[in-house]
Amino acid sequence: MRRKGGAVDVIVWQTPTARLLPRLLDGRRAGPVFLTDRRARVALPPSDVDPGSGRARLSYRRAAELFEQATAELPGGPCTLHQLSHSALTHAAEDGANTSTLLAYSGHTSVASLARYARVSPEALARWQAGHDPAARRR
Repeated sequence: MRRKGGAVDVIVWQTPTARLLPRLLDGRRAGPVFLTDRRARVALPPSDVDPGSGRARLSYRRAAELFEQATAELPGGPCTLHQLSHSALTHAAEDGANTSTLLAYSGHTSVASLARYARVSPEALARWQAGHDPAARRR
């Protein structure tokens, strides 16, 4: 995946997502993964168009709209893609991911910007402290 600024990331899919990918790709071997519902109406770079169908890469704006619609009925919904990235980083931090892993996972280059995203709950901090308490290990 190419990130803003041209940096290249390798995506590591978890098993449930990897199992869904063949249905999403539907046999395609080239072009973007997430596509619009119709053919591109303007000239786009070849990497932004599926060569078989002519459908364009789904924009972040449209993906955000679709995600908000899909989560509108959830408690606390609708949710945003931005909230989703905050949640993913927070859960990874609460599960014990170290700073280097969180930086790589999020694509951040600074710990200060990462800190705004990964906000560990007091309960998760208490669990971590209990698990690392030297006195508890001696029992």
